Amino acid sequence: MHQFKELEIWKRSRLFCSEIYKITSNFPESEKFGLTNQLRRACVSIPSNIAEGSSRSSNKDVLRFLEIAIGSAYEIETQLLIAFDLNFINTDEIEKVATELNEIIKMISRFQTTLKI
Repeated sequence: MHQFKELEIWKRSRLFCSEIYKITSNFPESEKFGLTNQLRRACVSIPSNIAEGSSRSSNKDVLRFLEIAIGSAYEIETQLLIAFDLNFINTDEIEKVATELNEIIKMISRFQTTLKI
């Protein structure tokens, strides 16, 4: 069992949510129940699944929740690209969040590797 509040991936993914909330606050009102909602739910899913997985007693269970977290990260990546295509976010914004998202994915993957050994 891991203390999720001590995990750097949990801390960074939690802060990443703040960035997504800031970016989506500038989306059109018509997207309130569309991309805004989808992005926010997916970003909250990452630290939530890391936390839930850390409560599990077997590595197999922890790994399952980490897989879900990575799935949410890829969902965010897709949604950000769509938001960019629709001109809801600019190049600087997408590059900034995409860089952080990729770092979070790498961190989760490395954590998974340590649990598989």
